[in-house]
Amino acid sequence: MKLKLVAVGTRLDDWITTGFNEYARRLPRESALELIEIAPAQRRGQPPAKLRAEEATRLLAKVSSRDHVVALDVLGTKLSTEKLSQRMADWRMTGGDVVLLVGGADGLDASCLTRANEQLSLSAMTFPHGLVRVMIAEQLYRAWTLLSGHPYHRA
Repeated sequence: MKLKLVAVGTRLDDWITTGFNEYARRLPRESALELIEIAPAQRRGQPPAKLRAEEATRLLAKVSSRDHVVALDVLGTKLSTEKLSQRMADWRMTGGDVVLLVGGADGLDASCLTRANEQLSLSAMTFPHGLVRVMIAEQLYRAWTLLSGHPYHRA
């Protein structure tokens, strides 16, 4: 199973790239995490719905029909690290790749939520989209360590 984080946004701060890469490199080759950046829509006074739809077209172009799609959305299911680890085990059993979608400043379009096999939330709070990249990479790494039998300090 390969993991792909498809996220709106390019040219983010160096600390975001460094943080994401640090956790992505810790994952094993069979569960490699790849970042695919999508250019944000040009704002220029456009309504949020139009911006989300334009970004959705770009996001969904990176998804194949075989992929298990996870939309990161504030209204999605909130999981503990242990539950995420269990979900990751389930994802491995499907045999396909897992694509995690992160929207832009206006969130994800309904078409992304409809395509998603599941929706997850990192928190009820709103985070900068760059920080979400680091957070999800860290949580995927932490979930993998649990699956690998490493002790969990919260258990």
